Amino acid sequence: MSPRGKLKLVVLISGRGTNLTALAQACRDERLEAEIVLVISDQSQASGLDGARNLGLPTAVIEAKEFADRALFEAALAQAIDKNGAELLLLAGFMRILSAEFVQRYAGRVLNIHPSLLPKYKGLHTHRRVLESAEREHGVSVHFVTGELDGGPVICQARVPVYPGDTEQALAARVLLQEHRIYPMVVGLIAAGRLALSGTRILLDGRVLQAPLSEDAPHEKDLQRRG
Repeated sequence: MSPRGKLKLVVLISGRGTNLTALAQACRDERLEAEIVLVISDQSQASGLDGARNLGLPTAVIEAKEFADRALFEAALAQAIDKNGAELLLLAGFMRILSAEFVQRYAGRVLNIHPSLLPKYKGLHTHRRVLESAEREHGVSVHFVTGELDGGPVICQARVPVYPGDTEQALAARVLLQEHRIYPMVVGLIAAGRLALSGTRILLDGRVLQAPLSEDAPHEKDLQRRG
């Protein structure tokens, strides 16, 4: 990451883009030293595109169906990303699985936000599955993206209670509030040069992150000096 100027972000969406809005507002309020240089959607009808345009953000639509195969689709994605000088890619409700080759191209520079306390409940329909399993807590995780679906090193998590009588919608809304809070926070740490991925280890202020940053513990308890 460049130590000078604002960190250049590209955000990938497929739907409403509510995390995009939260990130854009954090940039605009100067809560993080970053700027969104492009919003890419793989769905031309994604409502998040209208939100991005209303915020004055540049947008692009790159739909997989317009390409003969995934390799060509991802080549078009990479071209748009590289043309805009992106330093960090943020998946924000991007519903397409990226190939291991694409992820490796941007190794250590791709983040995702997933609505569960990883490694629990990877994949889709997390709120429904949490309720069906009678869990007492649920939450959200921000993680580095690797070739394994929802399997990269987890940076930060926020927990929410599961209440008796909860519906999927009520639980999803509770989780979404935390998504909007912790995603900009993590991006801010990277933009400040405090957080990075080194191999498979996350470093925060030069120390190995032993466990994901959490609402339940101060940062100091989550760190272990390299040695």
